[in-house]
Amino acid sequence: MKELLTYIVANLVSDPDAISIEEKVNGDEITYELRVAADDMGRIIGRHGRIAKEIRTLMKAAGNRENKKVSVDICD
Repeated sequence: MKELLTYIVANLVSDPDAISIEEKVNGDEITYELRVAADDMGRIIGRHGRIAKEIRTLMKAAGNRENKKVSVDICD
């Protein structure tokens, strides 16, 4: 699932080398902490948070296929 998140984010940002994703596993719960370059933060969040919401929706759907609860935190 980390590869899916990396793929999605890399296609949205202008500096894909600055992407940092940390995976934290707690039983069936997985939390991804996403960090991108400061210039790309607006591209990830989008207007009114729509892109961030859709990224989280896609990751939750991927987690449901594996019976896991997935969340994505976008960090500064």
